[in-house]
Amino acid sequence: MNQNVRELMEKVIDNDYCVGCGICASVKGSPFKMKLDENGKYSPSLLDNIPTEEMDINVLSVCPFAYGKNETEIGKQQFGKEENIKYNEYTGYYLKNYAGYVKEGEFRKKGSSGGMGNWIAKQLLENKLVDGIIHVKSSNDKEEALFDYQVSYSNEELYMGAKSKYYPIEMSKVIQFVKENEGRYALIGIPCFIKSIRLLADKDLVIKERIKYTIGLVCGHLKSDMFAKSMGWQLGVEPDNLTGIDFRKKLDTQYANDYGVEVEGNKDGEYVKSSAPRRELYVGNWGHGLFKYNACEFCDDVLSETADVTVGDAWLPKYTKDSLGTNVIVVRNPIIQKIFEENMDKVHLEEISARMMYESQAGGFRHRRQGLSYRLYLKDKNNQWRPKKRVEASNKMSSKRKVIYEKRTLLSQESFTAYKKALKVNDFNVFIEYMNPIINEYNNIIAPSMLEKSVRKIKRGIFKLIRK
Repeated sequence: MNQNVRELMEKVIDNDYCVGCGICASVKGSPFKMKLDENGKYSPSLLDNIPTEEMDINVLSVCPFAYGKNETEIGKQQFGKEENIKYNEYTGYYLKNYAGYVKEGEFRKKGSSGGMGNWIAKQLLENKLVDGIIHVKSSNDKEEALFDYQVSYSNEELYMGAKSKYYPIEMSKVIQFVKENEGRYALIGIPCFIKSIRLLADKDLVIKERIKYTIGLVCGHLKSDMFAKSMGWQLGVEPDNLTGIDFRKKLDTQYANDYGVEVEGNKDGEYVKSSAPRRELYVGNWGHGLFKYNACEFCDDVLSETADVTVGDAWLPKYTKDSLGTNVIVVRNPIIQKIFEENMDKVHLEEISARMMYESQAGGFRHRRQGLSYRLYLKDKNNQWRPKKRVEASNKMSSKRKVIYEKRTLLSQESFTAYKKALKVNDFNVFIEYMNPIINEYNNIIAPSMLEKSVRKIKRGIFKLIRK
């Protein structure tokens, strides 16, 4: 076996640092094929008949969790020489930061938030900057997965891929499609996927020439397919009968961050559709991190720092009161910036500071920076291999924060065990009974003390004064 393949398996895959992006399986001569594992996560699996031809690319060099360049280095390479470029440790390189939404068409209505992701993709198509958009859509083969990467060539096809999908995805098949089909493409993806495309483009001239733009998504973490199946199960659709899910159904009378979930599938031989507010679903609390990929616990990129433009939810008090949704946008590529400047009548944009951009994802940054530093410390303490990150290993934080980060890891790990126990007896209540003590203990730990409440109130007051 190729030494690089062996090292990738022993360090990244076997230690559960793989995010399932599929880059290693896309390399010519790769011995891997992407499959959903027992936990509903994509992972590279060795082919029965391993190719004898030599790989022309070192798989370690393109894996986002191995030894390649980090996000800051990639960002500098991509954007560092642009005029008026700025740098911030949280946003990465940027030209402008915005909060806003699309005014034209149904982009905002059909999108998770302000509709900016699909609108930018539409502009790239209409301005003939690309021929196709690579993005996640409902799968044509739901036996394997509900969603997969596909290529859209028109506005109508783009609409079919609107909204976020909190679901396992891999890119090996669509990358192979790009290699076999000439054209210029834009790819929409989460931070680690965009990073892996940048790393691959450094080694593969075809990918570099054909994937012209990347649209990054703000990311909390990637979910196993057990997340979608659990939601469907609670709404009356058993896991094997789930055929579709809308993770971000907008509720007209609610805040933007109080959205619903809608599932569809078969029940007693009949097609059914059922929905509920996310907050009413047992697995709906994002902070609990249920069914999270372990690799996500070792990522420090929240804002897709290597993408030409990043879009996400504007989780700021000023914007969450609008149930239609508002995006935060980080622009790094001057061509994307020019698109905004030439279409100000079609979008609503407010320039915001790097500080406000941070605040819009403050919880995610705390977990991906401070929390990550502690997780790295624990790995080093136990002499375990772990990816090299921009964050330094450290245990210099309060005892409470340490316990919080430890319990979050436990919540994620135990959710897989609980789901399998429930599946074995075909009863979702078994999942709830198993998880309740763990979740209740975590909730009690994170509950703020009176002193912490007072400090937070003062900080909010100071932040409001700064914004003014």
